[in-house]
Amino acid sequence: MAKILIADDDIQLCSIISGWLVQDSHNVELAHDGGDALNRMQISAYDLIILDINMPVMSGLEVLKSLRATGCTAPVLMLSGNDTIEDVLTGLDLGADDYVTKPFHGKILAARVNALLRRPPAYLGDVLKFAQLTLDRKDYSVTVRTHVVSLLPKEFDLLEFFMRNPNRFFTSESLLLRVWASESDATVDAVTTCIKRLRKKIDEEGKASLITTVRGAGYKLEYVE
Repeated sequence: MAKILIADDDIQLCSIISGWLVQDSHNVELAHDGGDALNRMQISAYDLIILDINMPVMSGLEVLKSLRATGCTAPVLMLSGNDTIEDVLTGLDLGADDYVTKPFHGKILAARVNALLRRPPAYLGDVLKFAQLTLDRKDYSVTVRTHVVSLLPKEFDLLEFFMRNPNRFFTSESLLLRVWASESDATVDAVTTCIKRLRKKIDEEGKASLITTVRGAGYKLEYVE
């Protein structure tokens, strides 16, 4: 089951697409303008995004550009109506993974969605860098500038997840599913405790924490000067 966002100002079409995807056991959310879509993407992590090119407030191309600028690597399927081939090519250049042209058959869309979901996640390498942090997966090390810090296994896993998904909000529940997935007895309290320990080890005195908390939205890794 994947978490999918459909962003299209055609409410009826959104409902139809949602019905198809729900039948395939996916969890689906809807947005009907580009501004709402981008806000949802900043708050929640999606496994796949279906994005119409022409929408009010912000176009699909503007949303896609903003999304990729944050480092988000979630696959994006663009919906193209009466758009020119130049719009489609622009979308692909901005980081869209595929597109379908309206009108389309439900089975075609489902096949494209399933193909994108089968793709392995983007590989960013073994060495990750963010602000003053460097994480090396090969030797299981983390440094804050030049100072090596010792992390427990779950702290390391959580930091790696954040560094592979910077500037994106994740609720405690979504972190539990992604980082503690194999531990059936883990709770939201485990996430909170782990984040507190991690902050003490990676944050620099007198500076804002790299892990931001927004009540009702969740946590995200961001650099605030």
